[in-house]
Amino acid sequence: MQLSVIGLNVLYAVIGVFIIYLSYRVIDLLTPEVDFRAELQKGNIAVAIFMASIFISIALIIGKALG
Repeated sequence: MQLSVIGLNVLYAVIGVFIIYLSYRVIDLLTPEVDFRAELQKGNIAVAIFMASIFISIALIIGKALG
């Protein structure tokens, strides 16, 4: 493999992680009445499933956009 291909893949991974984090922060700001972190610490399974579905959806969108 060429070093440039590996570097590009690492760059795409870093960009993807940043976009997922940014989208989490946007969702957190859009829903001020729900404290996702506190709900997850209390063991709320519904919030965990909701956040997982958000992360998976965003990851699929980013994967299609970058790929």
